[in-house]
Amino acid sequence: MRPPAHTENHSSSMPTILTHAAVPLALGLGLGSSRVPRRLLGAGVLAAIAPDFDGLAFKLGIAYADAFGHRGATHSLVFALLLGLVAAAGAQHLQTSRRVAFLFVAACCLSHPLLDMFTNGGLGVAFWWPFSEARYFSPWQVIEVSPIALRRVFSERGLAVLASELRWVWLPALLLGLTLRLGLRATRLWPDVQDRP
Repeated sequence: MRPPAHTENHSSSMPTILTHAAVPLALGLGLGSSRVPRRLLGAGVLAAIAPDFDGLAFKLGIAYADAFGHRGATHSLVFALLLGLVAAAGAQHLQTSRRVAFLFVAACCLSHPLLDMFTNGGLGVAFWWPFSEARYFSPWQVIEVSPIALRRVFSERGLAVLASELRWVWLPALLLGLTLRLGLRATRLWPDVQDRP
Protein backbone atom coordinates (compact mmCIF):
# COMPACT_ATOMS: atom_id res chain seq x y z
CA MET A 1 0.00 0.00 0.00
CA ARG A 2 1.15 3.51 -0.65
CA PRO A 3 -0.16 6.95 0.29
CA PRO A 4 -2.09 8.73 -2.47
CA ALA A 5 -0.04 10.52 -5.07
CA HIS A 6 -2.95 12.80 -5.93
CA THR A 7 -6.19 13.97 -4.39
CA GLU A 8 -8.18 15.35 -7.27
CA ASN A 9 -11.59 14.09 -8.34
CA HIS A 10 -12.99 13.92 -4.79
CA SER A 11 -16.59 13.72 -5.96
CA SER A 12 -15.94 10.45 -7.79
CA SER A 13 -14.21 7.98 -5.58
CA MET A 14 -15.21 4.35 -5.70
CA PRO A 15 -16.12 1.41 -7.86
CA THR A 16 -19.90 1.47 -8.37
CA ILE A 17 -21.68 0.31 -5.24
CA LEU A 18 -23.07 -2.72 -7.07
CA THR A 19 -19.58 -3.88 -8.02
CA HIS A 20 -18.66 -4.26 -4.36
CA ALA A 21 -21.12 -7.17 -4.28
CA ALA A 22 -18.91 -9.12 -6.72
CA VAL A 23 -16.65 -10.55 -4.01
CA PRO A 24 -19.35 -12.02 -1.72
CA LEU A 25 -21.24 -13.31 -4.76
CA ALA A 26 -18.07 -14.98 -6.08
CA LEU A 27 -17.36 -16.53 -2.68
CA GLY A 28 -20.96 -17.71 -2.43
CA LEU A 29 -20.75 -19.26 -5.91
CA GLY A 30 -17.40 -20.87 -5.17
CA LEU A 31 -18.17 -22.22 -1.71
CA GLY A 32 -21.76 -23.24 -2.45
CA SER A 33 -24.97 -22.79 -0.49
CA SER A 34 -24.11 -25.53 2.01
CA ARG A 35 -21.17 -23.42 3.25
CA VAL A 36 -22.67 -19.98 2.53
CA PRO A 37 -26.43 -20.04 3.20
CA ARG A 38 -28.56 -17.34 1.56
CA ARG A 39 -28.85 -15.26 4.72
CA LEU A 40 -25.09 -15.28 5.19
CA LEU A 41 -24.60 -14.38 1.52
CA GLY A 42 -27.03 -11.47 1.95
CA ALA A 43 -25.10 -10.31 5.03
CA GLY A 44 -21.87 -10.55 3.03
CA VAL A 45 -23.28 -8.43 0.21
CA LEU A 46 -24.50 -5.84 2.73
CA ALA A 47 -21.10 -5.86 4.46
CA ALA A 48 -19.33 -5.34 1.14
CA ILE A 49 -21.49 -2.29 0.42
CA ALA A 50 -21.65 -0.92 4.00
CA PRO A 51 -18.40 1.08 3.95
CA ASP A 52 -19.94 3.45 1.41
CA PHE A 53 -22.68 4.42 3.85
CA ASP A 54 -20.08 7.00 4.84
CA GLY A 55 -21.36 8.96 1.84
CA LEU A 56 -23.88 10.35 4.33
CA ALA A 57 -20.96 12.35 5.74
CA PHE A 58 -21.21 14.70 2.74
CA LYS A 59 -24.80 15.54 3.73
CA LEU A 60 -23.75 16.11 7.34
CA GLY A 61 -21.02 18.54 6.33
CA ILE A 62 -18.15 16.21 7.26
CA ALA A 63 -15.14 16.81 5.02
CA TYR A 64 -14.03 14.08 2.65
CA ALA A 65 -10.54 13.98 4.21
CA ASP A 66 -11.90 13.73 7.78
CA ALA A 67 -11.48 10.42 9.64
CA PHE A 68 -15.27 9.98 9.39
CA GLY A 69 -15.48 11.30 5.82
CA HIS A 70 -15.68 9.18 2.68
CA ARG A 71 -13.11 6.36 2.60
CA GLY A 72 -12.26 7.03 6.23
CA ALA A 73 -13.10 4.91 9.30
CA THR A 74 -15.67 2.72 7.52
CA HIS A 75 -12.98 1.66 5.05
CA SER A 76 -10.65 0.35 7.77
CA LEU A 77 -9.59 -3.09 8.90
CA VAL A 78 -11.09 -2.31 12.32
CA PHE A 79 -14.51 -1.59 10.79
CA ALA A 80 -14.42 -4.90 8.87
CA LEU A 81 -13.53 -6.79 12.05
CA LEU A 82 -16.34 -5.05 13.96
CA LEU A 83 -18.87 -6.05 11.29
CA GLY A 84 -17.51 -9.59 11.50
CA LEU A 85 -18.15 -9.58 15.26
CA VAL A 86 -21.71 -8.35 14.71
CA ALA A 87 -22.24 -11.20 12.24
CA ALA A 88 -20.78 -13.71 14.71
CA ALA A 89 -23.24 -12.49 17.35
CA GLY A 90 -26.09 -13.12 14.90
CA ALA A 91 -24.70 -16.37 13.49
CA GLN A 92 -27.77 -18.40 14.37
CA HIS A 93 -29.95 -16.02 12.35
CA LEU A 94 -27.45 -16.28 9.48
CA GLN A 95 -27.77 -20.11 9.65
CA THR A 96 -24.07 -20.72 10.20
CA SER A 97 -21.43 -20.99 12.92
CA ARG A 98 -19.99 -17.93 14.66
CA ARG A 99 -16.58 -18.58 13.15
CA VAL A 100 -17.91 -18.80 9.59
CA ALA A 101 -20.15 -15.74 10.06
CA PHE A 102 -17.23 -13.71 11.39
CA LEU A 103 -14.78 -14.76 8.67
CA PHE A 104 -17.20 -14.40 5.75
CA VAL A 105 -18.67 -11.03 6.73
CA ALA A 106 -15.30 -9.54 7.74
CA ALA A 107 -13.72 -10.73 4.46
CA CYS A 108 -16.60 -9.32 2.41
CA CYS A 109 -16.39 -5.96 4.18
CA LEU A 110 -12.61 -5.91 3.85
CA SER A 111 -12.92 -6.47 0.09
CA HIS A 112 -14.50 -3.01 -0.20
CA PRO A 113 -11.51 -0.86 0.85
CA LEU A 114 -9.15 -3.20 -0.98
CA LEU A 115 -11.07 -2.65 -4.23
CA ASP A 116 -11.21 1.10 -3.57
CA MET A 117 -7.41 1.12 -3.29
CA PHE A 118 -7.24 -0.01 -6.92
CA THR A 119 -9.23 2.98 -8.22
CA ASN A 120 -7.58 5.89 -10.00
CA GLY A 121 -9.20 8.85 -8.27
CA GLY A 122 -10.38 10.44 -5.06
CA LEU A 123 -8.56 10.15 -1.76
CA GLY A 124 -7.01 6.90 -0.69
CA VAL A 125 -8.40 4.56 1.95
CA ALA A 126 -7.84 5.02 5.72
CA PHE A 127 -7.12 1.29 6.05
CA TRP A 128 -5.24 1.51 9.36
CA TRP A 129 -7.72 3.82 11.15
CA PRO A 130 -7.82 4.48 14.17
CA PHE A 131 -4.05 3.86 14.42
CA SER A 132 -3.38 6.15 11.47
CA GLU A 133 -5.51 8.52 9.41
CA ALA A 134 -3.17 8.22 6.41
CA ARG A 135 -4.93 7.34 3.16
CA TYR A 136 -3.59 4.60 0.90
CA PHE A 137 -3.83 3.44 -2.71
CA SER A 138 -2.53 0.23 -4.26
CA PRO A 139 0.57 0.62 -6.44
CA TRP A 140 -1.70 -0.46 -9.33
CA GLN A 141 -4.67 1.85 -9.84
CA VAL A 142 -6.41 0.04 -12.68
CA ILE A 143 -10.11 0.50 -11.84
CA GLU A 144 -11.75 3.61 -13.25
CA VAL A 145 -13.21 5.58 -10.38
CA SER A 146 -17.01 5.79 -10.39
CA PRO A 147 -19.26 8.81 -10.06
CA ILE A 148 -20.92 8.75 -6.65
CA ALA A 149 -24.20 10.13 -8.02
CA LEU A 150 -26.24 7.24 -9.45
CA ARG A 151 -27.57 9.39 -12.29
CA ARG A 152 -23.97 9.87 -13.49
CA VAL A 153 -23.27 6.12 -13.48
CA PHE A 154 -25.26 5.80 -16.71
CA SER A 155 -23.45 8.65 -18.47
CA GLU A 156 -20.72 8.06 -21.07
CA ARG A 157 -18.11 8.21 -18.32
CA GLY A 158 -20.19 5.91 -16.16
CA LEU A 159 -20.33 3.30 -18.93
CA ALA A 160 -16.52 3.45 -19.21
CA VAL A 161 -16.35 2.82 -15.46
CA LEU A 162 -18.67 -0.17 -15.76
CA ALA A 163 -16.48 -1.61 -18.54
CA SER A 164 -13.41 -1.14 -16.32
CA GLU A 165 -15.16 -2.87 -13.42
CA LEU A 166 -16.23 -5.75 -15.63
CA ARG A 167 -12.60 -6.27 -16.65
CA TRP A 168 -10.89 -5.73 -13.30
CA VAL A 169 -13.51 -6.88 -10.76
CA TRP A 170 -16.39 -8.97 -12.15
CA LEU A 171 -14.38 -11.24 -14.46
CA PRO A 172 -11.67 -11.98 -11.86
CA ALA A 173 -14.39 -12.53 -9.22
CA LEU A 174 -16.17 -14.96 -11.53
CA LEU A 175 -12.89 -16.80 -12.15
CA LEU A 176 -12.29 -16.94 -8.39
CA GLY A 177 -15.76 -18.35 -7.78
CA LEU A 178 -15.44 -20.97 -10.50
CA THR A 179 -11.95 -21.94 -9.34
CA LEU A 180 -13.18 -22.39 -5.76
CA ARG A 181 -16.15 -24.42 -6.96
CA LEU A 182 -14.01 -26.70 -9.15
CA GLY A 183 -11.34 -26.99 -6.46
CA LEU A 184 -13.85 -28.07 -3.84
CA ARG A 185 -15.43 -30.52 -6.26
CA ALA A 186 -12.01 -32.00 -7.07
CA THR A 187 -11.16 -32.47 -3.38
CA ARG A 188 -14.41 -34.39 -2.91
CA LEU A 189 -13.54 -36.65 -5.84
CA TRP A 190 -9.90 -37.13 -4.81
CA PRO A 191 -10.50 -39.85 -2.13
CA ASP A 192 -12.49 -41.86 -4.71
CA VAL A 193 -9.58 -41.71 -7.14
CA GLN A 194 -7.08 -42.77 -4.46
CA ASP A 195 -9.19 -45.77 -3.42
CA ARG A 196 -9.19 -47.23 -6.90
CA PRO A 197 -6.69 -50.05 -7.63
